Amino acid sequence: MTHEAGPHGGPGLDGRAVLLVAGLADLTVSTLGSALGSALGTFRGLLRRSDTAELAADAEQDLMARGRLVLDRYAAVPPAHLEILARHALARRAADDV
Repeated sequence: MTHEAGPHGGPGLDGRAVLLVAGLADLTVSTLGSALGSALGTFRGLLRRSDTAELAADAEQDLMARGRLVLDRYAAVPPAHLEILARHALARRAADDV
């Protein structure tokens, strides 16, 4: 999968949104089996923390990483077999010419 580069070398705004949504979807699916009551209590406890901004930034990074993994796993198209063979042939010719 190709990643669009943003101004700081990271994913662009559209890419970040896709990664966040995919990460959130993956997180939701992976935690459906857990008990919602304990999750609600944990969420309330997190809201009372003094480092909420840092926690939110860490959560965003985690969701983006999950999203990138999900998209790479399901949306990545493997390179064409003939394209790989052509690249190997070109590399071999370049090595022989040196």
